[in-house]
Amino acid sequence: MGSPAAAPYAPPPPDAGGTDKGLKKGALGLFSSVVIGLASTAPAYSLAATLGFIVAIVGLQSPIVIILAFVPMLLIAYGYKELNRADPDCGTTFTWASRAFGPRTGWLGGWGIIAADIIVMANLAQIAGAYGFQLVGADGLANDTFWVTFVGVVWIAVMTLICYIGIEISANSQKVLLTIEVVMLFVLAITALVKVYGGTAPSVSSHVQGSWFNPFDIGSLDALTKGMLAGIFIYWGWDTAVSVNEETRDRDRTPGRAAVISTIVLLLVYGLVTIAAQAFAGVGDKGIGLGNPDNSGDVLSNLGSEVFGAGGWGSFATKLLILMVLTSAAASTQTTILPTARTTLSMAAFKAIPDRFARIHPRFRTPTWSTVGMGLASIAFYVVLTRVSENVLADSIGSVGLMIAFYYGLTGFACVWYYRKVLTRSFHDLWIRGIVPGLGGALLLYFFVNACRVYAAADYGSTSWTVPVPPHWHLGGVFVTGIGALLVGGVLMLVYRVIRPAFFRQETIPVSAHPAHPSDPAHSSDPRHPSDPHGDDQAPPGT
Repeated sequence: MGSPAAAPYAPPPPDAGGTDKGLKKGALGLFSSVVIGLASTAPAYSLAATLGFIVAIVGLQSPIVIILAFVPMLLIAYGYKELNRADPDCGTTFTWASRAFGPRTGWLGGWGIIAADIIVMANLAQIAGAYGFQLVGADGLANDTFWVTFVGVVWIAVMTLICYIGIEISANSQKVLLTIEVVMLFVLAITALVKVYGGTAPSVSSHVQGSWFNPFDIGSLDALTKGMLAGIFIYWGWDTAVSVNEETRDRDRTPGRAAVISTIVLLLVYGLVTIAAQAFAGVGDKGIGLGNPDNSGDVLSNLGSEVFGAGGWGSFATKLLILMVLTSAAASTQTTILPTARTTLSMAAFKAIPDRFARIHPRFRTPTWSTVGMGLASIAFYVVLTRVSENVLADSIGSVGLMIAFYYGLTGFACVWYYRKVLTRSFHDLWIRGIVPGLGGALLLYFFVNACRVYAAADYGSTSWTVPVPPHWHLGGVFVTGIGALLVGGVLMLVYRVIRPAFFRQETIPVSAHPAHPSDPAHSSDPRHPSDPHGDDQAPPGT
């Protein structure tokens, strides 16, 4: 789908300052960036697929888990915001970790983004396929693996095409899809609460209780960890607002602001819906209870028919709810392609992967090989795993949490290390560029390590694997898929390092010299240096 005129990007010399990869500049404003960040998280789909799982783990404490999961996300969002001020590059974690820690760490950070996005695309496509049939009442086809897979593949292809044609079309389509999604979520939550407090809700309903917000009532630390990882998954995706930074107006400020705003809006949406759903349906494992395993894969649609009723407006609203989850999955399919294509674009621009992935369409100003490659890789992964086993597919989705914790946490630590020489300049620098992202990285590191321990159990997930060499460990499929994906990235990195060593010799992205202390007179007149007492400037890009 590329054009002969599209050429790979050649990075500027080290003293050129910044990068220009040929993307369409100034195409997005703050509102569009926030919309892309929110749509990437797929709020409706995430709640539908995850809320039942969280309830099954922590019961009545689900609201506090949703709130606590927001904390590391907000902390890391500030890390993204500060690093984007210094270097607004669409490679985000790849570029920043390369500057802070070196090329190997940066390469693995970029791979973490790619692997997580390709894996989650399989689940998004499956949801889009199944819900598409449910929307038109074809329940039989919704349970047919072949037809669901076929429609899922079509969804990926269509969303890839939209991303290929242009970032503005992508953003405008997201505004429509996200509006339907958020409006219906609020309608569902408010209707449920009105019925609860009006006395017309089912007998299992109850008023909101203060004990729901007490984390110490959670049974165990393992339960808290599992619940938090599921909660982190539903917030994941806001970083897409930063990955389109090179196409954003005021690109060193707007993307970071959009990331922080997105996480706060998500907290409001998730908190309200979780509280309303729990008040209306309870956490029981029977009937409409959120803990009923028969409903865990799709809490919202089952809840919607009870909240809205069966006839007239109720039937219409329930259909809208199904459409909402469908559009949520579709929107997230599109916005999952965007960050991956731009990550690979940046990696290719800096010679970390083949040059062809840095090609830009001469008219659309979008990545060509990177966008199409993401679509094709997602289709291949989805089809292969569906053919192998739906249990393997389910475990692969569960493994995404490991990769999220890996590359989000790495970004938090990269922010601290990049700004380490100016952290003593002011409380603002210490807090925003040190403590906040560092704490976020530490929390995610803890969840990553603890999740590896939990996921490694042979009875965790839908599948288990036996290591073919002594001591023949029996490991859970979620752990094998997650850690296996990261190890595959390590192998690919070593192979490419042999083939094209320039990036790994720090010839294209040298390790940053880091911002110097403001007392250094060499930087006192540099307006891009973070010695500005108001904190509104940028650190030098480190090149």
